[in-house]
Amino acid sequence: MYLRRNSINKYNYNIIVIGAGSAGLVSSYIATLLKAKVLLIEKNQMGGDCLNTGCVPSKTLIKSAKVLSYFKRSKEFGFKRIIADFEFKDLMKKVNDTIKKIAPHDSIERYSSLGVDCLKGNGKIVGKHSVEINGEIKTARSIIIATGASPFLPKIKGLEKIKYYTSENIWTLKKLPKNLLILGGGPIGLEMSQAFSIFGSKVTLIEINDQILANEDEDVANLISENFQKEGIRVLVNVKAKEFKMKKLVCEIKNEKVEIDFDCVLLALGRRGNLKGLGLESVGVKTNKHENLEVNSFLQTNIPNIFVCGDVIGPYQFTHVAAYQALNATINALFMPLRKFKIDYSVIPRSIFTSPEIARVGLNEKQAKMLNISYEQSIYKLKDLDRAIIESEQAGFVKVLTKPNKEKIIGVTIVSYNASEMIAEFTLAMKNNIGLDKILNTIHVYPTMNEANKYVASVWKNKKLSKLVIKLLEYFNNLLR
Repeated sequence: MYLRRNSINKYNYNIIVIGAGSAGLVSSYIATLLKAKVLLIEKNQMGGDCLNTGCVPSKTLIKSAKVLSYFKRSKEFGFKRIIADFEFKDLMKKVNDTIKKIAPHDSIERYSSLGVDCLKGNGKIVGKHSVEINGEIKTARSIIIATGASPFLPKIKGLEKIKYYTSENIWTLKKLPKNLLILGGGPIGLEMSQAFSIFGSKVTLIEINDQILANEDEDVANLISENFQKEGIRVLVNVKAKEFKMKKLVCEIKNEKVEIDFDCVLLALGRRGNLKGLGLESVGVKTNKHENLEVNSFLQTNIPNIFVCGDVIGPYQFTHVAAYQALNATINALFMPLRKFKIDYSVIPRSIFTSPEIARVGLNEKQAKMLNISYEQSIYKLKDLDRAIIESEQAGFVKVLTKPNKEKIIGVTIVSYNASEMIAEFTLAMKNNIGLDKILNTIHVYPTMNEANKYVASVWKNKKLSKLVIKLLEYFNNLLR
């Protein structure tokens, strides 16, 4: 039985957590909250990707870009002209200052004060219950792998001969690039394209698929692409990158050879889990054909006491998903088989912080069709929403997919100013099986962007009223006049 002692007479810890990013920190916190003895190991920076190279720096830079964009749009708000005087190095200083302000939340000092033993170094699994760190062997009943992910580097000829940037080192830039080339039309590529364009870079964004945001619906990708091109961002799709030659990328577009000039390159082509140096082979932890760790619905590997959470496994590389996985992995690691929590990815909200923002929960049309799931669609466009008019942010829509002839929501896509906040209502609704009728009958503050959620429910309701019902209502009210 899993609770029975193995050949080791006594473990040093209940749990050893390898990796102090979002997942590892939550795992450690939850375990100490439950009075377990925990060792947290980190070889680089506490806080991991989210704090140091991901969410915190990117959203800080995006905020600065948003402020500058308002200056550039000043006439829309009644000003003749507003001039912004700035230097790019000061924007990057703001980014690094923000990281420093948040860093204490994720620091060794804080977690030590919570009762977590923290060690800096490379943690290597040397047995099913053993981890080597700085030449010492530490043992635990369970091990949690939370080592995060790193940017994927493509196999493009000549890449090794140029200086390139990724989401990890773009924050070291001190000078604004004149011609910025970004490879990858996903969230990171889009967010950085827009931010650097607002600051004054001439940006070219290339994508190998036939649309940016390959996983999103065509109407979403088209709206963002059109906005980008209006803002001066060059968007190229169906591009095959062939070779880097000094300050040029040789590529193929529609079977034609094209050269794109640049003075700075950002690779934003996804992220791969950090597995090297963990010693997984020593205990026989299995990986799949994509070289990702195989885990079950309890986040267990094939070694029952070794669990995994966070970006190292995906499938959604978001901080909030890492925290959710960490909670489940930790409880399972501590209490299995007495208590088991299955992971559920059916209601996962996610946002892309472009302008307008993109937010989604559940299925979109592309996924529903691929899975052969029937649905009805209701769309409310923001051009008529009072708050959107007030904000001069009328681009976008709220699209809800429901089960045919029912109010049950199976997916929501929002393209809107503040979409990342608006999606929360639908996430709550889906998680608790609340349908569009209840959203329609909920009072929403006026004037807010969240009223769009109510109005899309109204669109759905109006479609449910049959022509016969409408005629009967008209007849009834005519009798009362």
